[in-house]
Amino acid sequence: MQRRVTAGVRAGAGVAGAVLLLTTACSGGEKGDGATVAGKGDANAPQVTISPGDGDGKAKPEAGVVVTAAGGTLEQVTVTRKGKPVDGALSADKTNWKSRTLRPNSQYEVSAIARSPKGKTTTVGSKFTTLKAGSELKITDVTPAQGEKVGVGMPIQVTFNRTVGDRKAVEQALEVKSTKPATGAWYWVSGTQVIFRTKNKEYWQANQQVTFKARLSGVKSGKKTYGISDTTRKFTIGDSHIITASTKTHRLVVRKNGKKVKSWGISAGKGGRVVNGVDTFLTTSGVHLTMGKENPAVMTSEWMGVKPDDKANGGYKEVIPFAVRISMSGEYIHAMAGTTWAQGRQNVSHGCLNSPPASAQWFYGWSYRGDVVDITGSKRKLQWDNGWSFYQMPWSKWVKGSALDRTVTTG
Repeated sequence: MQRRVTAGVRAGAGVAGAVLLLTTACSGGEKGDGATVAGKGDANAPQVTISPGDGDGKAKPEAGVVVTAAGGTLEQVTVTRKGKPVDGALSADKTNWKSRTLRPNSQYEVSAIARSPKGKTTTVGSKFTTLKAGSELKITDVTPAQGEKVGVGMPIQVTFNRTVGDRKAVEQALEVKSTKPATGAWYWVSGTQVIFRTKNKEYWQANQQVTFKARLSGVKSGKKTYGISDTTRKFTIGDSHIITASTKTHRLVVRKNGKKVKSWGISAGKGGRVVNGVDTFLTTSGVHLTMGKENPAVMTSEWMGVKPDDKANGGYKEVIPFAVRISMSGEYIHAMAGTTWAQGRQNVSHGCLNSPPASAQWFYGWSYRGDVVDITGSKRKLQWDNGWSFYQMPWSKWVKGSALDRTVTTG
């Protein structure tokens, strides 16, 4: 049912006779095709439609709220959940407003006002409840940590509690913003994990803040499966730390913001243990990222199926101080007092970059997670999935791993 209120206001004495006509159509609205409609029956008043309609108890979270105006433009649209506003966007011609996705099993209230070219307004409201999710999609981990200061190569790694069916819908809900612009892309390494990194060799710019947001609430990721909450993670990019090392010159160089700050002799992997065509005792060549720190790290040959006391087959077990991991195949930059005679001269390690104790201790305290360690000289190539070695994948192939097949600008 609609009611129209018309009021005529005459201008005061001494002013030409003019009448300001104010007309309002106020109504809860009629229902049609699951929507609430107001403004019908008056050719001069705008018609406003709200979907979902008033009283809908199983509104689809992924559809959001849509408000449209015919015969006028929208002046105000308000959507709330528990009194808090819901984000939405108004079209350029102001005839259409659409919210973001909605939280499952929640009640929403909508109010809208539209005005016709002749000044008549229509007001309409709606209350509805979204359907309950059969299964819930959640983020179980985000790397880096909240507030962490990281290196310029740091990837953003997002892990979900279940396999994501509609990767496009979920990826569309992921947002990365940085103080200084960068070009990056998402890559789905599995059904439960997606990773963002910047373009090859460009990295993040130093000393800035990065914000990751996952607007998953109401995103449909599979049959009766919805995201139920949003996630925000903020972290800081620190100084640019670029480390280069050569297994041929036996030298490591550290640069901060483009300037050389330290250099020392190293002893890299000696080689000599070939398994399935791979020499597992060679240091890998490629762009590594620092992944974490251990003091001490316990290093053993058990990972390759050799008992520590089996010296004839290369068995070993050592407790190593000030170790910074750079791959998942057991490579570290670490202190090794027992090989100082070889550092800068000869490769004698099982694949790590053996360093003088004082230099390794300094690097342990100085480095961030996500620092770039570019190693050259070895014939053993670093694989893109060996730790955080994602820069080893060609950029064009990385972008193809995005469900949306696109790059992202973060500025």
